[in-house]
Amino acid sequence: MTGYLTDRGPGTGARRPARSWLHTDAPTLSLNGDWRFRLLPGAPGQPGAYGVLPPGEGAEDVALEAFDDSTWDTIPVPSHWVLPAGGPHGAPIYTNVQYPFPLDPPHVPDENPTGDYRRRFEVPAAWSDAEAVVLRFEGVESRYKVWVNGTEIGVGSGSRLAQELDVTAAVRPGTNVLVVRVHQWSAASYLEDQDQWWLPGIFRDVTLQARPVGGIEDVWLRAGVEPDGSGLVTAELTAGDGSYPITLRVPELGIDVEWSSPADVAPVRVNTVEPWSAEVPRLYDATVSSAAETLSLRLGFRTVRIVGDRFLVNGERVVFHGVNRHETHPDRGRVFDEEWAREDLALMKRFNVNAIRTSHAPPHPRLLDLADELGFWVILECDLETHGFEHVGWAGNPSDDAAWRDAYLDRIERTVERDKNHPSVVIWSLGNESGTGHNLAAMASWVHDRDPERPVHYEGDHTGAYTDVYSRMYSSVAETAAIGTDDSRSLLLGCTAAESARQRTKPFLLCEYVHAMGNGPGAIDQYEDLVWQHPRLHGGFVWEWREHGVRTRDADGTEFFGYGGDFGEVVHDGNFVMDGMVLPDSSPTPGLFEFKQVVAPVRLAVTGGPDDGRGLALTVTNRRHTADTSDLVLRWRVEADGAPTATGVLDAGVVAAGATATVPLPELDVPATGEVWLTVEAELREATPWAPSGHGIVFTQHALTPRRAGLTAPRLEAPARAAAEPAELLTLGPAEFAHGRLVRLAGLPVSGPRLELWRGPTDNDRGQGGGSYDLADPWENNGNGVPAPAYDQIWRAAGLDRLTARVELVETTEEAAHVRRRWSAADQAATVVTDERWQLVDDELWLRTEIEPSRGWDMVWPRIGLRLDLPGDVDGASWFGTGPRESYPDSRHAARVGRFAAPIDELTERYSRPQESGHRSALRSLTLTRGGTAWLQVDAAADTSGRRPGFTLTRHTAQHLDAARHPHELPDTGLAYLYLDAAQNGLGSRACGPDVWPDHLLRPQARTLTLRFRHA
Repeated sequence: MTGYLTDRGPGTGARRPARSWLHTDAPTLSLNGDWRFRLLPGAPGQPGAYGVLPPGEGAEDVALEAFDDSTWDTIPVPSHWVLPAGGPHGAPIYTNVQYPFPLDPPHVPDENPTGDYRRRFEVPAAWSDAEAVVLRFEGVESRYKVWVNGTEIGVGSGSRLAQELDVTAAVRPGTNVLVVRVHQWSAASYLEDQDQWWLPGIFRDVTLQARPVGGIEDVWLRAGVEPDGSGLVTAELTAGDGSYPITLRVPELGIDVEWSSPADVAPVRVNTVEPWSAEVPRLYDATVSSAAETLSLRLGFRTVRIVGDRFLVNGERVVFHGVNRHETHPDRGRVFDEEWAREDLALMKRFNVNAIRTSHAPPHPRLLDLADELGFWVILECDLETHGFEHVGWAGNPSDDAAWRDAYLDRIERTVERDKNHPSVVIWSLGNESGTGHNLAAMASWVHDRDPERPVHYEGDHTGAYTDVYSRMYSSVAETAAIGTDDSRSLLLGCTAAESARQRTKPFLLCEYVHAMGNGPGAIDQYEDLVWQHPRLHGGFVWEWREHGVRTRDADGTEFFGYGGDFGEVVHDGNFVMDGMVLPDSSPTPGLFEFKQVVAPVRLAVTGGPDDGRGLALTVTNRRHTADTSDLVLRWRVEADGAPTATGVLDAGVVAAGATATVPLPELDVPATGEVWLTVEAELREATPWAPSGHGIVFTQHALTPRRAGLTAPRLEAPARAAAEPAELLTLGPAEFAHGRLVRLAGLPVSGPRLELWRGPTDNDRGQGGGSYDLADPWENNGNGVPAPAYDQIWRAAGLDRLTARVELVETTEEAAHVRRRWSAADQAATVVTDERWQLVDDELWLRTEIEPSRGWDMVWPRIGLRLDLPGDVDGASWFGTGPRESYPDSRHAARVGRFAAPIDELTERYSRPQESGHRSALRSLTLTRGGTAWLQVDAAADTSGRRPGFTLTRHTAQHLDAARHPHELPDTGLAYLYLDAAQNGLGSRACGPDVWPDHLLRPQARTLTLRFRHA
């Protein structure tokens, strides 16, 4: 009894062999529903667990049929007992790498929350004729013991893996009692150190099935497609001789084959099939039947091969535009809901995601049915991670310890066997971040033997000793480019020259890249460009799809999404679990819109022609794997200063997958004035299961008047007739000044402009990532070296968050004001001078601000801009510039030039940890509103280099964002804040990846802002 929690093995008792998750007509009883439940602080019968049970109760009395559970709580199954957060049964724990218990394998603490579950169920009398009665658990965290009618059945392990137990001898017709004791911690927990919440409980379905005499225990239908278009179905059946004859039927293909014995089972060839792919997910309904049982499957004909350094499906190279997807929901945790999961996958399709890595465990089996149906390339990952051993140099890592071998092999076997029938699964993954060792090699060997068709992936096999694809996490742009070449002088990470050469013979994929934590990621386009420059590179999987926020409330009852540290954890990893392109409430982030545009499967480009709108052509490049462009409509429009002037539809014909076509555009009528842009967008012609007709896939823009300068600023000089003392009160058009200081604009109190170099640090600004680039030669240092200090630490040390000003000069005339300030921070010598020149020119108020840093700034800056503090009733903006969403130097492909409008609360993102957001670049004109009515117009002129400022309108300052851990903690200041930025630093992926690319780093520099202010 005392050793079963420290048992390194996969489980004990009446465990049945792993098999497919199948749709069967065999009698099945769902045991989901309300169960009796109690939570104990420790595991009864274990050393150190004295007193966890009520007086007089034995360690396993709970298993007795007559046990009185009438005073217990009830709990739904499936669920996690720690959810909802703030409930009566403990709290969730978030860690990324570290274990939330001492690293002492295989031991776990005496404080081991243990949940006792009981329920009664009825077994039909007819089940007495069954060959076997099978109890199936789809997912229980972490180790559990099962009793039926007082008889111990077995011990299960492997939280995200299905387990079947034979309960034939224990069940009876009529009322039965099922008892399950679930322990949060066990030896198995050392193998489940994934970057996610620790959420104990029975969280997936529990079913009871009567296996019929003469039934079919398992089936594997491999449906391959040949180059000539024919299909081949190979069947592997697990059934006794008494189950035959067995019939395979695929009505659409005219297949109706009967096998009279195991020796008769032979491949079935079909002359013509429509292949399955992630773009054209063609499925055929099939049944496999004996006299006693019918199994239903959906066949997708596809063939997976590696040829040289290419990964091919149906003979064509696959490029993964994928995401890492955990099963997570803010209320249910990992509990599956089909409607919600379907919409989750539909949202992926709408944003041009074509692949899923099931990080870091098999999902609910029904999810893969949806992936087959909707169309995704899937890397199916085993339930395995031992990342916490990295902290001790991988000493004692189970991956290289023979005592854990059976558990490793059992986990991969249950992974492959359950999901082997899915056409969407094209690669098997051994797990994640578990070091390396003999047990992983043994897993790979088992998979190669069991399924020779599908390759084996494991990122930690850096030298390629036992895997078929070369995989890396967060390699920089420069290193990824080097991997794509055959440069023998460039050694790969952890490899000798020979090992590097071996890895370069394989397809390469980024199993994790562009870490999407908070505002970011940057540089998606640079990785995408490399994929098409180097065919060995097969794309990658963004980390990650969805943030794992847990819905909770603070002491005042305010609801928010919690992360690590919000639930009293002893150790935790903070908001590192909030790193998805979708927020916990399913809102897409700006980063997801950027991803959609960058990885779009069809590329559009307008070329040629002078400024008169004639001689233009559109090039359509179809980068799809399978589908042509017959499902798309190309719509164009012309806009002058953001106002539409003409629209139309372009017929580019049908462009086959992998092909390019160029077609002339119609002659366009270009307005004589204004900034004129042509936009072309590819939209869905008809509705699909995942998007309505008219859904946009990708767009491109082309400036029809590139040489029209837009707003031209007058020459602004220092006042020539300045008074000896600045005017106490001065009115310049819509502005009022007191002693040279701006106090009102357009009739309302306003303060500023103040220099702002600080921004609310993004998660990437706070992260140390993989180190900084060598600015002198970024290709020499790939950005993955020794981690540099976090940017926010550098900026804070330099005082950028607390700049103060000293006025050096104030001059005024009746038509102008000139103010010079020197800005610095306490205990700092470096300074920045702002020189403001306000001037009325032809009754229009202009401001030119020159920003000039001193020597001594040895860092990059977060921003260079000005802040104006505005009345709190400023509630929105309309603007001509880029939009509709935010954009930053290394994340601006989803932004287009146009005219947009939004309320103030929609102009910034509600990230789970407040941070910089909402910057709209390349501003031409901005109108602020109060009560929905225009109040103030700010027009921006380009500087001498053609650069335009950006703006951010927000209810909170950068300092407010920095101080708050959650959005609801931001103060109500009663003000609005307008930031007008000459420049912003890039975003990068530094929270867990490369730094901002050098081209997008903001080095200290002199900049000029030229603005015009008018009553709106």
